[in-house]
Amino acid sequence: MTSHPQAIPPPNRAPSKARRFWLRVSEGMALNQLWSQFEKDARSSYRLYSAGLDHLQEEPSRFRRASRKAKALFWAIMEKLTPARRVLVLLGLILLFFPTGESTYRTGESHVEIHVLDLHVWGGLLLLLVLLLELADRVVMKRDLEIAKDIQAWLLPGAPLQIPGYQIAYATRPANTVAGDYYDVILRPGQVSGGVPSESPNQDRILFVVADVAGKSIPAAMVMATFQASLRTLSTSGVSLPEMVAGVNRYSCSNSQGGVRFTTAFLAELNPANGDIAYINAGHNVPVLRRKSGTVERLEAGGIPIGIFAESPYQVGTTRLENGDWLVIFTDGIVEAEDGKQDEYGEQELIRLVDRESGSAPMEMLRKMLEELDVFVGNTPQHDDMTCLLLKRGG
Repeated sequence: MTSHPQAIPPPNRAPSKARRFWLRVSEGMALNQLWSQFEKDARSSYRLYSAGLDHLQEEPSRFRRASRKAKALFWAIMEKLTPARRVLVLLGLILLFFPTGESTYRTGESHVEIHVLDLHVWGGLLLLLVLLLELADRVVMKRDLEIAKDIQAWLLPGAPLQIPGYQIAYATRPANTVAGDYYDVILRPGQVSGGVPSESPNQDRILFVVADVAGKSIPAAMVMATFQASLRTLSTSGVSLPEMVAGVNRYSCSNSQGGVRFTTAFLAELNPANGDIAYINAGHNVPVLRRKSGTVERLEAGGIPIGIFAESPYQVGTTRLENGDWLVIFTDGIVEAEDGKQDEYGEQELIRLVDRESGSAPMEMLRKMLEELDVFVGNTPQHDDMTCLLLKRGG
């Protein structure tokens, strides 16, 4: 019997210093992932700095158009710096393009020393100094934003409320660290019918809310927090749905800067015993009610966005959620997501996805939706907050 030598596995070698350094810099990301991230960051930055330059497209001369656009971009970047840092950047750029100086002097009859004054190095150091100052500001701001993100997460619901005979799923993706989108699922005591005729007016109701504050980031997040606080307070007071929306609207008008920081919102009150729904659409994207048969209904009744006119009237709409029906509530960040060609995802694609996945659970449909959006947008930066809430009756 012949024995064959077994291969000895190579010893586990520790990565070299250069590899450890690279892994620390890249956080283990592959080159294609790094390039994808850079491309997304570059597009996002260009969108920020080039805002308001559309009028330059009217310039007939291509050279003049490129020259004016470069000048406008330069000032768009400079104006986002403090005056002191602008001076440092200008001085650094001047030194970078300044010709290198030389000084010559003789120390003896046959010995000449030449000293080169390299101003390029000093220009690079000045630009590096500005970069370090900007990084310090970014670190402080990022820490504050992370705290704000944690606070905002406390305002949103955690695990979905368990309602016998119904399934719920929701998710949000902020365009920045914090968002102006809001969603909630609130259990309301059964003292009122909320505008829906019911044989059991004392039955508990479930309030579903999806809202979108005009704007993004910190200002929108602050308005969202006040909207959430007023809504939560009124939802436990026993008032009807129209009275609750009217109260939230009056409070929002006192904090909306004359209607500039308005909020679109969709509020639906469900009677889980029979599936009756009373709703108010305050200028929000029209939710999709997809019947088990495949027909689609739009829930449009309501009024203008919240926070514009204090005494604005709101109409209550009613419908019923039957077994196998879906209610899809979303913000415009879902249907207006753009790909690299600036084509929008669109509401029809969303409806087609709901049709394809109507037999699945809401959590599974939500996962497929987000995956499809990721494929659609590719490396295009997200320009608006995305929020979706799904409600399905039955298994």
